[in-house]
Amino acid sequence: MKAFKKWLPVLKPAPRHPVASQTDRDNRLLVASGAAPAEVIRQASAPAAGTAHLLDNLATINAELSGFGPQLASLLQDPQVTDVLINGPQQVWVDSGGGLCKTRLDFGSNSNLRSLAVRLAGAAGKRLDDAAPITDGTLPNGIRLHAVLPPLAVPSPVISLRCPRAKGLNFTQLVKSGTVSAPLAPVVTALVSRRASCFISGATGSGKTTLLSALLELVPPNQRIVCIEEVSELFPSHPHLIHLQERTANVQGVGAVPMSKLVRAAMRMRPDRIVLGECRGPEVREVLSAMNTGHEGTWATVHANAVTEVPARLVALGALALMPESTVGAQVIAGVDAFLQIRRLTERGSTRRYVSEVGVPVWDHSHLAAQLALKVTPAGQLLRGAGYQKLSQLVDMDFDYLAEAP
Repeated sequence: MKAFKKWLPVLKPAPRHPVASQTDRDNRLLVASGAAPAEVIRQASAPAAGTAHLLDNLATINAELSGFGPQLASLLQDPQVTDVLINGPQQVWVDSGGGLCKTRLDFGSNSNLRSLAVRLAGAAGKRLDDAAPITDGTLPNGIRLHAVLPPLAVPSPVISLRCPRAKGLNFTQLVKSGTVSAPLAPVVTALVSRRASCFISGATGSGKTTLLSALLELVPPNQRIVCIEEVSELFPSHPHLIHLQERTANVQGVGAVPMSKLVRAAMRMRPDRIVLGECRGPEVREVLSAMNTGHEGTWATVHANAVTEVPARLVALGALALMPESTVGAQVIAGVDAFLQIRRLTERGSTRRYVSEVGVPVWDHSHLAAQLALKVTPAGQLLRGAGYQKLSQLVDMDFDYLAEAP
């Protein structure tokens, strides 16, 4: 909430030079005309305005050129902001780490909001109009864009922006913050050092990417890591890191390079570790193949609400790749060592994230399943589940002393 209050004042109209108020409209027209920034600044800056007015114009023009406009640009300058959700001209919500809060931004009308959505789509190299009313893209500054126009979104356009973090927390910081409890830290460290292949599961915004990025910093510096993502969000401090990024089709419907193709390419790049930022489609076939062809220490994230739900999620993704459940199950049992669940918990108006479960895959009555190995209480205490012995062998640790999870 402190971070939210920090940028909240910038949403109030700031006093402007009298000349500036007369030239704002001209600035926008010049930008829209495609004039060079230097020419826009020269024409927009009256001789009497002075340096302050020149800087004010420069900030406005930069905001317009980026597609955001001054109001949204000032909001996105806060490094604490992770998500901006625009549901309507006066319905702008922001998450700066403590949950969603409504802001005072006002875009005036649905028409203005539509113009903003179209500008942002153009900046991302995407099409957004009545014929193509839904778009996903990545803006030049790394912000992920999703926009929907009416009549699919009613009554106004809807814009969702996901901001990349400049620098995530390292593993030590995650332990200090309680995201990884102190008793669990040696277990997680052992999974990395012993080259276990794992899935990190959790809900949207639970911290899967932050956790994965921190764990990659534990990989020895002489090992080559190949990260494959829809949008590059993994930035661990590691000296031998390769990024591969998915490319969607252009407006003509050609040029797509899917995640599955990038995983196959990564397998030919002499990787010590293959990392998939998010497994969400048929690329699960290639990921499981990598885990079963000598690429130990492969990690990926997946959406699931508990470790016991990860197998069903993997089976569903495998179906998109035309893989029967028996094939998915055989691949998971042979190649996947553990599942880590990260949870977002809100208590008394405060939100925190922590690794809540560790599970192991099992074959149960002709079906792929997962057993809870360790449960982590909100206070950080470890409890053992039915699969603790399998995890004990994997990390070479004794969990017999732990109390049983309910």
